Amino acid sequence: MKEFIRVLRRFVPPYKRYLIWSVVFNILSAILNIFSFMAIIPILQILFQTDGSNTPQQLVEMRWDNLQEAFSNNANYYIGQLIADIGPTTTLLVIGLFLAFMTFLKTGAYFLSSATIIPIRTGVVRDIRNQLYRKITSLPLGFFSEERKGDIIARMSGDVAEVENSIMSSLDMLFKNPVLIVAYFTTLIVISWQLTLFTLVFVPVMGWFMGMVGRKLKQNSIKAQALWSDTMSQVEETLGGLRIIKAFCAEKKMNARFDSINSQYRNDIMRVNIRQQMAHPMSEFLGTVMIVIVLWFGGILVLSGDTSLSGPTFIYYLVMLYSIINPLKEFSKAGYNIPKGLASMERIDKILNAENDIKEKNDPKPIKAFEHKIEFRNVSFRYDKKWVLRHINLTIEKGKTVALVGQSGGGKSTLVDLIPRYYDVQEGEVLIDGINVKDLGIHDLRSLIGNVNQEAILFNDSFRNNITFGVEGATDQQVEEAARIANAYDFIMESEDKMNTNIGDRGSRLSGGQRQRISIARAILKNPPILILDEATSALDTESERLVQDALEKLMKTRTTVAIAHRLSTIKSADEICVIHEGTIVERGSHEELLALNGYYKRLNDMQSL
Repeated sequence: MKEFIRVLRRFVPPYKRYLIWSVVFNILSAILNIFSFMAIIPILQILFQTDGSNTPQQLVEMRWDNLQEAFSNNANYYIGQLIADIGPTTTLLVIGLFLAFMTFLKTGAYFLSSATIIPIRTGVVRDIRNQLYRKITSLPLGFFSEERKGDIIARMSGDVAEVENSIMSSLDMLFKNPVLIVAYFTTLIVISWQLTLFTLVFVPVMGWFMGMVGRKLKQNSIKAQALWSDTMSQVEETLGGLRIIKAFCAEKKMNARFDSINSQYRNDIMRVNIRQQMAHPMSEFLGTVMIVIVLWFGGILVLSGDTSLSGPTFIYYLVMLYSIINPLKEFSKAGYNIPKGLASMERIDKILNAENDIKEKNDPKPIKAFEHKIEFRNVSFRYDKKWVLRHINLTIEKGKTVALVGQSGGGKSTLVDLIPRYYDVQEGEVLIDGINVKDLGIHDLRSLIGNVNQEAILFNDSFRNNITFGVEGATDQQVEEAARIANAYDFIMESEDKMNTNIGDRGSRLSGGQRQRISIARAILKNPPILILDEATSALDTESERLVQDALEKLMKTRTTVAIAHRLSTIKSADEICVIHEGTIVERGSHEELLALNGYYKRLNDMQSL
């Protein structure tokens, strides 16, 4: 329960006004319910005592010390008067109409109490999704290299849905049932404190049974949600690798692998649901046992001639006792549902509470423009325990183009990722205009940098919105100019809706060269002073490469460029070429100077020439 209260404290406060109204309507519903069922007493008296011999002859003044007796006496007096005036059958109809009217008011209050919970329930789920999405966009790239995308999607979808179905659906029960239980229990004490004290013996036994099963349910739910993440990861991998699966005729293997994970999830969720279905039968049985025992003990009090409890009053007591059983059952149902939701909340919190290593200082130094140079000063970087870069010293002057070449896995991409602070160095420092990038505002820093990657990352949107991505207030003329410079204008204009044409998921309706030119147009429109090119032409055919390379050369003019390249023909004109081998710069110089060294670069050049 402490975990549940903690979840409510985190997410419910913005909706507390709805919560207050819900409690008010619940109290009103409970009071109306008590008074509506009170009509049972005179109905029974009319049915079984039509002679009116037990009707009080006078009213009694109501005081705190005789409240129950005076209320009962005066109610009987007025009913006796009504019977004398209009007869017992008409009085029965009047009392029945009163019961119907009170029930109408009670159900109206009940509806309003539930309706005011719905904005809380839907709002909290929306807030959790928003927090998750904001956290995902704020976490460093290193977090996602250790997490599976399918697992994150499962937490965003399945786990949040489970929180909604378990915790949020229990809100109504948890803010309604305690009010009903307290109101009904107070009524039971007023009617007969001896009988109520006897009844209380059985309530802790019921609570113990529910708590024991609920703890088991949470353990199984955590395991089931983990298997759901595995299932989503399998689906995500299959969608991404469908071409390879078909090429290697591995459909049967993947189907068997998915069936294994899916069957494990089915078995675990089946055990969770079967245990959950125990809630209603168990509470029904325990409630019936309690009613039987109370019926026996109350019957002894009535039949023994106890003046404090008459037959009709005892029937009213049983009605109220049965009324309190339903809120108790609902409470126990919430006790089953909530552990499932808490298990999902734990998985959601693993993302929400994930540590962000890329932290911005409270008073970052402002930077509006790039003026002088980028400098790597004795930089070393590692993932976990393995060093990827060691003792890198490199200066990139403004307006110059520096190319990084070398074997795959040598650390080239990691080196350029240190400039926009996708990762932070463990040793040394990266400086822009003499300021450590850790001292700059992250937004200011990244606004100076444009990226064109090997894989063009586009969104399921129009040409226009992909080109203007991250740039506010761009005019149509600016968008068209950027497309022309990137050699993308012609094929955009040939499309069905021109700039408003949707390019499909990740640009699936475009060729590789077209996707790359759209990403170049996006970088041109941003107009950054620093440009990072990460193997921007390596995945293209010769004709597309020529068009993209032409667009890149236009983009690189007047900009400081750091280019990673496997095809050496694309970086021959670079001001400086650095050869990175196993995390260190082993050679540097112009194309001609490196060829003259007859080292790593010469071997790479000769292999590509061959």
